[in-house]
Amino acid sequence: MDARIVIILLAEAAFCLMLLHFEGLLKKPVHVVTAAVLTVTAFGLRYLCLSHETLDYTTFLAKWVQYFRDNGGFSALSGSVGNYNVPYLYFLSAFSYSNIYDLYLIKLLSVFFDVVLAWAAMRLAGRFTKSVWRRLLVFFTVLLWPTVVLNGAYWGQCDSIYAAFAVLSVWLALDRRPALSMVCIAVSFAFKLQAVFIMPLFLVLLFSRRMKLWHFLLFPVTYLVLVLPAVIAGRPLWDTVTLYFNQMGSVGSGLNYNSPSVFAFFRNVGNEELAAKLGIAAAFIFTISVLFWLYRNKNRISDYTVLATALLFVVAVPFLLPHMHDRYFFIADVLALVFAFSAPEYFMAPLLCEFASLLGYHAYLKARYLLPMSYGAAALSVVIVVLLIFIRANLRNTRARSVKSAN
Repeated sequence: MDARIVIILLAEAAFCLMLLHFEGLLKKPVHVVTAAVLTVTAFGLRYLCLSHETLDYTTFLAKWVQYFRDNGGFSALSGSVGNYNVPYLYFLSAFSYSNIYDLYLIKLLSVFFDVVLAWAAMRLAGRFTKSVWRRLLVFFTVLLWPTVVLNGAYWGQCDSIYAAFAVLSVWLALDRRPALSMVCIAVSFAFKLQAVFIMPLFLVLLFSRRMKLWHFLLFPVTYLVLVLPAVIAGRPLWDTVTLYFNQMGSVGSGLNYNSPSVFAFFRNVGNEELAAKLGIAAAFIFTISVLFWLYRNKNRISDYTVLATALLFVVAVPFLLPHMHDRYFFIADVLALVFAFSAPEYFMAPLLCEFASLLGYHAYLKARYLLPMSYGAAALSVVIVVLLIFIRANLRNTRARSVKSAN
C-alpha cells in the first residue's frame, strides 16, 4: 500500500484523538490509554478494509473519477456524471488530479467523516449525560459499529457524510442553535437524498419552539450555495437544483433491494405498482399522524422526545417506503446507539437495528442471504413499537412533572 495512504490514515487517527482532547475527555491517564487503544483498533480495522473492491466501486465510482480525469477535473462538473449530487462529485473531481489510487481516497474521505459522525453522536449524547466514560463509549461504539466500519472503509460508500451532518443538526437544535441546525440538515440533504427520512423532525422542532419559521429559509440558501460551484463550472442551474427529482427513477422499480423494510415480509407480490403506492401512502400517513400527535402535545416535548422521534422517523419512514436499499437504515443504526446510551434500559434498540442492517450488508457484500430479510423487518417492527411506547410515556411524564410543579 502507498505510504501516503498510511500517513493520511494516521492523520485521521490523530484528528480523532484531538477531538477527544478538545472535548476535555482525556484528562486522566486511564482515559488517554483507553482512547489510544480503541483508536488503534478502529483504524487498524479500517486499514485492513481499504484494499477491498466492490462492484459499486468498479462499476460506478472508478468510472466517475476517470470521467473527471479525462475531461479536465473540476471543469467536467459542467456535465452530468453519476447519480450522486454535486457536493460529493466535488471530491471525486478533486481525486482525479491525484496519482494516488482513487479507491483509497474515496474510502479515506468516508473514514474522516466516520470520525465526524462519532463526534456528532457523542455531542448529541452529551445532551443527556455528562459522564466522561459514557461519552467516550458513545464515540468509540459508533466508530467501531460494524455498519459504520463496513460502509466506508470496506464498501467505499459515503453514508457517513450525510449522517454526520444529520446527527449534528439534531444536536445543534437541542443545543438551541437552530440556524446552524438548519444549515447542517441542508448540507446533509445536499449529499444524500436519504436525509429526507429525518427531516419531518424539523416540524416538531418548529412547533415545540426550538426553531422559528425564518430558519427554514436557510435550507434553500445553503443548498444553493453548495451546488453553486457546479453551476459556475457550466452546469445548468435548474438541472442542478432539481437533480434529485430527475433521479427519482434511478433507485429502481423493485419493491425491495436487500432492505429490512415492510416489503421483506412479502414475496411474489402480484401488483407491485399498487403495493408501492400503498407503501408511500403508509409512510405519509404515519408521518402525518406522528406530527399531529406531537403537535397536540407540543408543550410536553422534551429533549428525550425529540431524540426518540428522530430515531422513529429514520426507522419507520424507510421501513414503510418501497424501493429501499440495504444501506438506507445507516443513520438509524447510529441514532439508535445515541438513544441507548441516553436511555440505557433501551439497549436492545441499536442491537435490533444493527441486526436488520447487517442482513442487508451481508446480502450485498457476500451475494447471498445469511437469513431472510423478513427477520430484519421483524426486528425493526419491534423498534418502532418500542419507540412509540417510549414517546407516549415521555409525554405523560412531562405532563405529570408540569402538574406537580404547578401544585
